[in-house]
Amino acid sequence: MLCAMNSFFPGQFTALELAYGALKRQRRRATLTMLAIAIGIAAVITISTAGRGLKSYVLGQLDAFGPDTIYIETHVPHGKGAASAVGTLGITVTTMKERDLDLVLAHPNIISAYGMISGQETISYAGQIKKVMLMGHGSQMPEVESFAMLAGRFYNESEEESLAAVVVLGSKAKTKLFGADTALHKIIYIRGQAFRVVGTMAPRGQVFFFDYDNVVFVPAKTMQKKLLGINYYQAMAARLKDGARGEQTAAELRELLRLEHDIQTTGNNQDDFAINTTADAKATLATVTGGITLLLIALVCISLLVGGVGIMNIMYVSVAERTFEIGLRKALGATSRDILWQFLSEAVLVTLGGGLSGIILGSLFGFLIYLIAITQGFKWIYSVPPSSIFLSVAFSALIGLIFGLYPAKTAAALNPIDALRKE
Repeated sequence: MLCAMNSFFPGQFTALELAYGALKRQRRRATLTMLAIAIGIAAVITISTAGRGLKSYVLGQLDAFGPDTIYIETHVPHGKGAASAVGTLGITVTTMKERDLDLVLAHPNIISAYGMISGQETISYAGQIKKVMLMGHGSQMPEVESFAMLAGRFYNESEEESLAAVVVLGSKAKTKLFGADTALHKIIYIRGQAFRVVGTMAPRGQVFFFDYDNVVFVPAKTMQKKLLGINYYQAMAARLKDGARGEQTAAELRELLRLEHDIQTTGNNQDDFAINTTADAKATLATVTGGITLLLIALVCISLLVGGVGIMNIMYVSVAERTFEIGLRKALGATSRDILWQFLSEAVLVTLGGGLSGIILGSLFGFLIYLIAITQGFKWIYSVPPSSIFLSVAFSALIGLIFGLYPAKTAAALNPIDALRKE
């Protein structure tokens, strides 16, 4: 087979044989050069693999809210005039009222909707005092979001309208207060007021680093009237009948709420709310994670260019050390092209060897990140993009060609008589 290849590509095959033999004689130098390239390629593969895992994790978090969900939250306006006074931190927007929720519910593409408010509170039971996130969510929450009950039930509309003092516990909040005992029908205290436990949620895990298991849910109106003494919501969530009409529905709700809030749309943006669909959030997050991955890969490519400069320096040293060898080969009939191919082949072999080693290392590092992620409870995937493997091999070979070309041309241009005198 080697003979056949030699007869088909005589010059190139001989150059590869000579290049391989030269690299074997300079094994330590070649290994260190390969290592520099391998580290850069490994970083590219690792970042690509981790980027895929991160993207999958982030987009998977949105699935917890359902694919046909729309969110409306209060927003500090950015317009001129009266709005310019509310550009500081700590501003609470209080314009989202019950009438806004009614307008959302009345839209023909909305199945159900609920209002929400939240805040940290201390709860107590049998002398124990624990800090949790208290979420005032409307009774329609089960019709909008997907979750399971471990015990009991979620509070209903009549309980919310009558300002009933009932709560639903997240799985961690239940364990904090009751351990392995049942929590149903027990009485806990929030701000000194007694609340009856009517249900316990099954574990939901973290969504965007927010722990939904360490939460206590109370009816939104109960939280407004009995605990906080307010008449507004911080946000609303709604379920769409037709998810394909999400953008159209968002635009129509935006106009309805602007009319309700008497917001002038001419000129600067004075909206005191923001509307987003799950599809919008997925598109935005996919763009962000993809951009971050590309930025990191671009930064790593700089290190590969530095490695290419190192290859050029090493090739120059190799040319200087082997000047006599070059002169001897030319004296025995080797052409400048033969010398060019020999040294160019050495550079390409070094970078390809480093590239292949980097792919293996990067795949192992990516798998290690995957193992760490799943042990920490993240829903991660392990996938090495074929495109990153192809680009890594191609890029490493290209570096070898670019940075090995000039030293190879220098070697090819040596005069055999002058080269022989170097000995």
